[in-house]
Amino acid sequence: MTESKLILDGARVAQAIKDELAGKVQGLTKRGITPCLVTILVGDDPASATYVRMKGNACKRLGIESRRVELDRETTTEQLLAAIRELNADPSVHGILLQHPVPHHIDERAAFEAIDLAKDVDGVTTLGFAQNAFGMAAYPSCTPAAIVAILDYYRIPIEGKHAVVVGRSPILGKPVSLMLLNRNATVTICHSKTQQLDRIVGAGDLVVAAVGKPKFIPGSWIKEGAVVLDAGYNPGNIGDVDYEACLERAGAITPVPAGVGPVTIAMLLKHTVDAAEKRTSSFES
Repeated sequence: MTESKLILDGARVAQAIKDELAGKVQGLTKRGITPCLVTILVGDDPASATYVRMKGNACKRLGIESRRVELDRETTTEQLLAAIRELNADPSVHGILLQHPVPHHIDERAAFEAIDLAKDVDGVTTLGFAQNAFGMAAYPSCTPAAIVAILDYYRIPIEGKHAVVVGRSPILGKPVSLMLLNRNATVTICHSKTQQLDRIVGAGDLVVAAVGKPKFIPGSWIKEGAVVLDAGYNPGNIGDVDYEACLERAGAITPVPAGVGPVTIAMLLKHTVDAAEKRTSSFES
């Protein structure tokens, strides 16, 4: 029953993005500029450490400099802000990524806001969010950007479609909703207080799962032929949708892993390279 289904291969999309970036990185290197991404890790969460390592390895394979700033779990908000300000002032740094979540005692929003907008390659500042709302963000949040990149790569129409986004986080659910709205989709945002969630999801032509709960969306909720984009990643390599059940009804679907995740990292690399190019252009103009 699944032979006609379109599996949205994130690894393939990510490679296409990185292939395009390779030439840009080489061009910058010839001019004596190495794009640089700094990742800040606070505490010793093993999952966060794994994500940081994956991002670092992806940078190195493309010729992007990857630096890691590791801070103790006892780090205060002010100490974290000081570290971010130091990176803001470093002209060799083009992108800053604060790995989240941070320990509970830290004001995460204050830390995000401290990142220079020109180096906010993960789209976490409120100003970056506002620019995204107006369709003018230089660096939108990476996972939402990845979702749109996957749709574009496979030439899946967005305009005129009913997109249902399950989740309203400020770095995923909300920004991807705005990006789809700016592409002329009709968007419904669902959350923990939404009533008749099954009926709403069942009306979606595009369904974005961004709720952070394993197999939260069953196959019975999915409309026949709908496009399912699973942005969840839970322990055991499990997404937010019941993949096998949703596969039976969906027309196209992202797997977990190898779906949205690889493209998210590729978009982070793209934003870092773009930031390096913009900084170089501003100095040369």
